[in-house]
Amino acid sequence: MTRKGPWSPDQIQAFLQDVRVPIRIACNGTAGHPLLASLWFVPLDDRLWCATQRSASVATRLARDPRCAFEVSLEAPPYRGVRGQGVARLHDERGEQILSVLIERYLGDTSPKLAAFLLARARNETAIAVEPETLVSWDFSERMGDGV
Repeated sequence: MTRKGPWSPDQIQAFLQDVRVPIRIACNGTAGHPLLASLWFVPLDDRLWCATQRSASVATRLARDPRCAFEVSLEAPPYRGVRGQGVARLHDERGEQILSVLIERYLGDTSPKLAAFLLARARNETAIAVEPETLVSWDFSERMGDGV
């Protein structure tokens, strides 16, 4: 795997473990236009795992062409994050399991109604495992200084 940017592999992993924002995944769409999807994710076993309905556009597109780009970044200053390119594999057999992990990671017990809704549809979930081939980190904390 190729890594670039100011962060070490451990710093990248720590950021991905700690942050609670969606991953944005870009893949081949239709008519030559890319498709961009925002999904909850969890880093496990050197992959970025997501879950979505099997019928979702991002799942059907990745099944046809697993190449993707992705970004996990903070939307408030100081701007920092990780982006990269990789290959996404679908795992229908892990959809429900990964969905449960994601619900715990993003919701905990803060939204039982949403958790119940998502779990009621769990049998139609597929897990997406993004295997990064390149990772690029950036961190504008020093550059932005105390002005943020």
